[in-house]
Amino acid sequence: AVKVLTTLRNHWKKTTFGVCLLSWGGHWLYGRHCDNLLRRAACQEAQAFGNQPIPSSVPLKKATVFLNPAACKGKARNLFEKNAAPILHLSGLDVTVVKTDYEGQAKKLLELMENTDLIIIAGGDGTVQEVITGLLRRADEAVFSKIPIGFIPLGKTCTLSHTLYPESTNQVQHITNATLAILKGETVRLDVLQIKGEKEQPVFAVTGLRWGSYRDAGVKVSKYWYLGPLKTKAAHFFSTFKEWPQKRQAALTYLGPTERPPEEPEEKPSRPPLYVRLYRRLRLYWASPPKEIPQEVTPEDWEELKLSTIELSIATRNRQLDLTRTEDFMDICIEAETVSKGQFVNRGSQKMCDPHMCPEGSQCIQASRCILQLPEGTEGSFGIDNEEYEAMPVEVKLLPRKLQFFCDPRMREQMLRAAVQ
Repeated sequence: AVKVLTTLRNHWKKTTFGVCLLSWGGHWLYGRHCDNLLRRAACQEAQAFGNQPIPSSVPLKKATVFLNPAACKGKARNLFEKNAAPILHLSGLDVTVVKTDYEGQAKKLLELMENTDLIIIAGGDGTVQEVITGLLRRADEAVFSKIPIGFIPLGKTCTLSHTLYPESTNQVQHITNATLAILKGETVRLDVLQIKGEKEQPVFAVTGLRWGSYRDAGVKVSKYWYLGPLKTKAAHFFSTFKEWPQKRQAALTYLGPTERPPEEPEEKPSRPPLYVRLYRRLRLYWASPPKEIPQEVTPEDWEELKLSTIELSIATRNRQLDLTRTEDFMDICIEAETVSKGQFVNRGSQKMCDPHMCPEGSQCIQASRCILQLPEGTEGSFGIDNEEYEAMPVEVKLLPRKLQFFCDPRMREQMLRAAVQ
């Protein structure tokens, strides 16, 4: 033992390196073991759903999964097959996995999709945006928009997961929680933005639209990967060298919030007996036709605004869901153009975590519909759900509570508790 200690002391550099290597290896193996325990527990919970008996006359529920293998730098396929696919297959669902090969393919596949009971999106913000755009572009979107949607967060940016699932630093736990939430069946209705240019088909978003300097600088953060934790500040700092102040000028016309209609009952009322239906038809047949009373059409109260801003964002309220809200609206944030370079760098770092934050000194507008007119020759890009689109004049319309997403029961309970308070 003395010789061993003497040898270790004499070769202290090798000893230090060996201890560090063994510590890292032990930590990695322990992490793998914990991940396997999480997967096993999730599969056992899913098997309980699969073991539930169903009548022979009831067909299996069909689930169509749209998987983007390129998400998370090409790791999405492996993450899905390890953490989500076993849970879905054990649950008793008839699962069909559709893998997208290129950008925009999900939109085309949705146009050809046949009837399904569930739609599951496995990817990031870009995959969500493609799937809901393809879904709502269908001629029969009124029927297909009622299909519940599950979201398995596999992408680099998964903004929607903050609303639907509890926060978790463990990726395996986050994915298994999201997959189990689909089986548990709790849903929440989310708003959708319809964004339509002058010529192109509309694009749909569940998070929002951004146009401005913070978005442009944020896109270039990955170019400074070699600076490590300083890459975000570096991207915003170097963007101030091009021109300053960085202004975006446009004209905005908008309508105020709309009153939220009462929710439709989920269960349809039972059909009345035959004699009641016959009586109603006879009464309608013999009754004199009702007089048509002309209804006055209330003119829409549009408001106009000329704006000059460093960034404009139009966002849904999906991040701060309020189930008892009596009005439907989207948030328009017009940020002040008088920002110092230091404030720009600091605020840009904050916006990487919360892209649609509205800082102090900004003009906030609540609207149900708006038209954004850009000056001729305007260059640059919009960020729609973190996907890049060419900047052009657009009309943005709020579709309140348009889509139904599966969520973790704990999150829904938290929303209801917040609504009561």
